[in-house]
Amino acid sequence: MWLEFIEKVTLINYQVIMVILASYGLGCFASAFYLVRWRTGRDIRSIGSGTAGATNAGRILGVPGFTVAFLVDFVKGALAVGLARYLELGSWAMILAMVAVVAGHVWPVQLQFRGGKGIATSLGAILLFDGWTALLLALGFILWFLLTRNFTFSGLLSFAICPCIFIGTRQPDFRVLGSSLLAFMVLIAHRNNLRQEWRRWRSGTIRMPTDKPASKEVK
Repeated sequence: MWLEFIEKVTLINYQVIMVILASYGLGCFASAFYLVRWRTGRDIRSIGSGTAGATNAGRILGVPGFTVAFLVDFVKGALAVGLARYLELGSWAMILAMVAVVAGHVWPVQLQFRGGKGIATSLGAILLFDGWTALLLALGFILWFLLTRNFTFSGLLSFAICPCIFIGTRQPDFRVLGSSLLAFMVLIAHRNNLRQEWRRWRSGTIRMPTDKPASKEVK
């Protein structure tokens, strides 16, 4: 796997480099940050969860703020992969564009590398890269949500199994590696959420729907 990936990297030409840079630049356009700054004059990173993402924009501006930020982030992910596809640079270049645009969203240089968490941008990139994988991710999310009734945990678990989907569908090794990098970035961006969910799970706050509540003591 690594030898194949290294071989692909050595074939990078100036077009691929420009696509990677353009994808990172697209990712750096933190829509939630600029939308909240425009509407309130405040830095979104000092409010709510402290992240420059659609969910935090929704906490501040309501459903319209969430919708606009989510759609912009989704589209920029799709545009990055679409650019590599338009230039006919191959699947491996599209994967590099996908990783770059999510990296730009999570770690935007102009915001001191404090951006969003990459969910919407990843979804847009994956949808244009492989629609079937995006569909499987959506189905996985629905399944986990029905089991746990927890939105955040279900979404993160779906991204965590993304590389397994590529392996199960017998995708080339470099696609597996690219999807693994994408999942890793999303999980790293959500590390605080993972800690919180783990604590809730250990404390028994999260229960499976089949779990029966403790019976009351008969007096």
